[in-house]
Amino acid sequence: MRKAFKMKLYPGMQDEYRKRHSELWQEMKDMIHEYGGSNYSIFWDPETDVLFGYIEVKDEERYAQSADTEINRKWWDFMAPVMETNPDNSPVCKDLELLFHLD
Repeated sequence: MRKAFKMKLYPGMQDEYRKRHSELWQEMKDMIHEYGGSNYSIFWDPETDVLFGYIEVKDEERYAQSADTEINRKWWDFMAPVMETNPDNSPVCKDLELLFHLD
């Protein structure tokens, strides 16, 4: 299953966001794979500071459970200073609807 979503960086935080993801913790990588995520990419629109995420998941319900892992919560806390977040530090994230796909 393909999932796409958008999030928003705080202005001027793209370099820090890029740095933190280039140093993504091995525990976080392992958790993403353990919960069925793969082919994960995040793109940045410099005009709006909007991030566009794309991930493929084996099972949407299983992947949703990854939000409650300790490592994921730690990652959210780590990323909160650079992007818009909810009160629990989860990123403000809006799912996007697939309108077209071509293999």
